[in-house]
Amino acid sequence: MRRALLGSALLVSPALYAQEEIQSSATVEAEKDAFIEQVATEQNIPVSEVRQLLQGAQRNDDVLAAIQRPWEARPWHQYHGIFLTERRVNSGVDFWRTHQETLDRAYAEYGVPPQIIVAIIGVETFYGEYLGNYSVLDALYSLGFYYPPRSRFFRSELAEFIRLARAEGLDINSLQGSYAGAMGYGQFISSSYRAYAVDFDGDGVRDLLNNPTDAIGSVANYFARHNWQRGQPVVVPAWTDRVTDMTDLTSGPRQTLTHDVTALREAGVDFVTQMPGDTPARLFQFEEEQGHSYWVGLPNFYTITRYNHSPLYAMAVFLLSEEIRHAYER
Repeated sequence: MRRALLGSALLVSPALYAQEEIQSSATVEAEKDAFIEQVATEQNIPVSEVRQLLQGAQRNDDVLAAIQRPWEARPWHQYHGIFLTERRVNSGVDFWRTHQETLDRAYAEYGVPPQIIVAIIGVETFYGEYLGNYSVLDALYSLGFYYPPRSRFFRSELAEFIRLARAEGLDINSLQGSYAGAMGYGQFISSSYRAYAVDFDGDGVRDLLNNPTDAIGSVANYFARHNWQRGQPVVVPAWTDRVTDMTDLTSGPRQTLTHDVTALREAGVDFVTQMPGDTPARLFQFEEEQGHSYWVGLPNFYTITRYNHSPLYAMAVFLLSEEIRHAYER
């Protein structure tokens, strides 16, 4: 609105603009009041306590800017280079060796191989080196009340954050994470923290913020709860020389497995897998500097997209996991 005012002074008067600003502010305040009442009722805590928590939050315009330029908006040939680096691979091998016993136990209990867990933590926080420098409270507050496209989701996460902090004894004002309010080694949002975090070292605390053992177990639990299939492939390269129309094969919700193995083969897609013909599958197209590459995603690929819905993310995690595995086995 501010740019429209500066560029079209004859169309929007300053008085009308100011009035809209006041109305917008009044709407936000009403939404905050409704949120406070809802959280107090649902969590059985005094309204005054929730109000005091919210009064400690501040709008962060850097958060609002960051969410509008996600890395996943880049083409594949720019995106993958962020994560598939020699340093990240070597650090992943070090992390694996340091936590080998924990990773082996996670594999035994949940069926998720070490390289996948290591790759997730490597992509998310460089093995705990970069845990985020935004106030989680400010991030969720900013997105919940000043980012209309996803305000409902982030208000829900703000309520979950309040519940999480009270249940786990966390200081709500000091926790830091990503611009989207994700926390810890695996960058769990509050609802995921509450639902999937595990006390993997048995000390009575589910600590994803400082404890890599709990983080490893929790990432594995998250994948298992989202139907990771032990010992099954994730994604396989594909050739499309016989395909005349890619539209039907690559369209639809961006991560959903829209076909099955047999249907893709009958459509002219060539790939190698031992999975049964009725296994859900999807042809994914990735933009390279010259042309495209093609891969067939299988159910475990879809599971990775439950962590982050972008196929680019899932592909980067898989490729990084393979590079880490090869380097670890050398």
